Parts: sequence; C-alpha cells; structure tokens
Amino acid sequence: MANGDGMDACLAEKTTETDLNPEILPNQSHSKESPSLELSIVMPCLNEADSLESCIKKAQTFLGTHVIAGEIIVADNGSTDGSQGIARRLGARVVDVEARGYGSALTGGFAAARGKYVIMGDADDSYDFSALLPFLAKLREGYDLVVGNRFKGSIKPGAMPVLHRYLGNPVLTALGRLFFRSPAGDFHCGLRGFSRAAVMKMDLRTKGMEFASEMILKATLLGMRITEVPTTLSPDGRKRPPHLRTWQDGWRHLRFMLLYSPRWLFLYPGALLMFVGLAIGLWLLPGPRTVGDVTLDVHTLLYAALAVFIGFQAIEFATFTKIFAITEGLLPEDQRLNKLFKYVNLERGLLVGGLITILGFASSLYALSDWGASSFGPMNPVKTLRVIIPAVLLIALGCQIVLSSFFLSVLGLRRK
Repeated sequence: MANGDGMDACLAEKTTETDLNPEILPNQSHSKESPSLELSIVMPCLNEADSLESCIKKAQTFLGTHVIAGEIIVADNGSTDGSQGIARRLGARVVDVEARGYGSALTGGFAAARGKYVIMGDADDSYDFSALLPFLAKLREGYDLVVGNRFKGSIKPGAMPVLHRYLGNPVLTALGRLFFRSPAGDFHCGLRGFSRAAVMKMDLRTKGMEFASEMILKATLLGMRITEVPTTLSPDGRKRPPHLRTWQDGWRHLRFMLLYSPRWLFLYPGALLMFVGLAIGLWLLPGPRTVGDVTLDVHTLLYAALAVFIGFQAIEFATFTKIFAITEGLLPEDQRLNKLFKYVNLERGLLVGGLITILGFASSLYALSDWGASSFGPMNPVKTLRVIIPAVLLIALGCQIVLSSFFLSVLGLRRK
C-alpha cells in the first residue's frame, strides 16, 4: 500500500462507513460500543479483488463454526478494481479510508471496529482467516497483543522472498528486540490480534508499512502483555505485484525504530564518541605521543576535542528527543527521567554551564598572558594549542549547557 510520512498522525482525514448492514451474525447492535460483539476482523484493502472473497469466506467460516459474535470489516484504501462491491456482496462491512497507506487503512478500520477484540490480517489470502482460534484464545486469556510468528509456524514455498526471509525480517526483528526488549520474534507478521482498548491506548501514528513495527513497540513500551502464535504464511492469491517495496519499506521500519529509540540513535553513539575523544585528548594533553612510526600531536588533539563536543551534542539530542516524544504522547513516561529532573533544573544547569564557561575563559587568559610574556610575538603553536584547544572546548561546552538548560526548561513547561 502507498506509504505516508514516518511519524505523522495517521487517523484518516475522512473515514466513512459505506455499508450500513455489516453484521455477520444476527442480533448485533449498530452502536459504536457493542457489548454483544466479541470480535472484529479487520482487513486492509487496496485492489484485492483476486483474493478478498476467499479471505471473507474463510473469516465467515471461522465465526460460524465457532459460534462467535463477530463482524468483518474491509478497510478500503481507494480500490479501483471492485473490491468494495465484493465485500458488500458477501455481507462484510466496508469502511472507506481516504488517507493513503497501510497504517492509515488499518487505523480507520480499528476506529470503526465494535468488537471487544480485533484481529487484523492482510486481504491477499496469505493468511488463513479460518484458523484464528489460537489468537482469540490468547486474547480471552487476557493478553493485550497476540502476534503471529511465521518462523515458529511455517512459510510455504514461494510465500516470502528469500531476501525478506533471511535478511530483512530477521535483522529488523533482532534490532527491535535489542532496542526495545520486545518479546516478539516476528515484527512484520501481518496477522495479529489485540483488544480494542489496547489499540486505542497505543495511539498509533504512522501511515505506512512501519505501522506493524509501531504497534509492537508501543505495546512493549506501555508494558502490555504480548504473546505469539505460530502462523502459516502461504503464497498470496493475487495476480498483481505486492504493495510492499523491499528497500524503501525496510528503511522506513529501521528509521522508525531509530527515531523511537533516542538511546540507540543519539545516547549510546554520543557517549561512546565523547568517551573516546576525552580519552585521546587526556592522553595527548601532556605532549606528543608516538605509536609505531606515527607521532600524534595537537592536530589529533583538535579532532579529539571535536569528538567530545559532537558526542555531548548527541547526548543532548537524546534528552531533547525523549522529552519531546513523551510530551507529544509518542513514548510513555520514563520514571528514571522524572527522577533525574528532580535534581537537574534550570538554575543548576546555568550554574554548571557558567562555571565551565568561566574555566574556559580562564584558560584562554592564561594562554593570553603566556603570549604577553613573549611581547605578543611569534609563539610555538604546538605548546600554545595544548592550552587553547581545551579552553575553546570548555567555552563551547559551557555555552551549550547554558542554552540547553533554557531549552529543557521550555520543554518542561508543557510537561508540568
């Protein structure tokens, strides 16, 4: 499906129900909240005429066989192949979602769902909608999110491209588990179930294919109960190429995970860079160092100072991003950060930044006095730069801390 921008809000600009006779089973209420309706099966759809009928019939078989009060929702994203007519003819409920994208279509479908639980699945017939009982059983046990795992189940020949099976899915899933400590072992399985209350609490924002990752990450960050169900992936039943674009959508998933993890995007790289720069700088400060046939001197010291400064800025960005994301509801509250800000405030930031800046200026005055002792004539740059470089770094860091303290104080106004 067509993708939208990464972290923009993805509620459809205009989501309308175009079929007012949606019920699969009799005696169902038309109200938004239907206590008698247990399950909503949501299928995102964009030109799925080849496979949609099979998906709906399998879902109807599942509901009828197990006597489940449920509905089938086709969240249509602008199909031009008659998919909407197929869905209506079979008694499914069609919801038109104008905002384009996989995430947009699903969000529109979730907003229209009336069941206590929701199971979503692609309308390309790659998943068996007649075999949803394990998902519903886990939801009835109290799990908030039940994710299909194709690697624990089975992947039939031709169902998944080799690049996706052995590189894309494993790598992105491993990164998601590393960054967020998520229990999910298949981040991109399109078949999953959740309670309607849980998905509303997640407040999902993305429009494109990265919506699948956002759901798992949000559930993990919110401390929801997550489990997996072995799932079978079959070759899809459509005659046209899939909507998924390997490299572009893979990058969108990776970009989203990085943006959602300021620690891995900014904090850890920044801390490493700052540590390395500081270690090299202190090592070179007393004088030149020789490693083999190479002599390192003030030129390397200058780059070490730059590493410290860039690393410090990256750590600041991690803090800014985290606070902004929490303020905007993109990330849940972080109690460790709240405890930290009980001790770190504007006044203390100004004090620390001011002292570091003063120290930098004092070092600069020392270098100036040393220059004056030679009547402001020619100087030995190797000697002078050993004072000037640290002095400039201290001034830059001090001013950065002062400015950052004011900015953090502004961000904190809305949090308070």
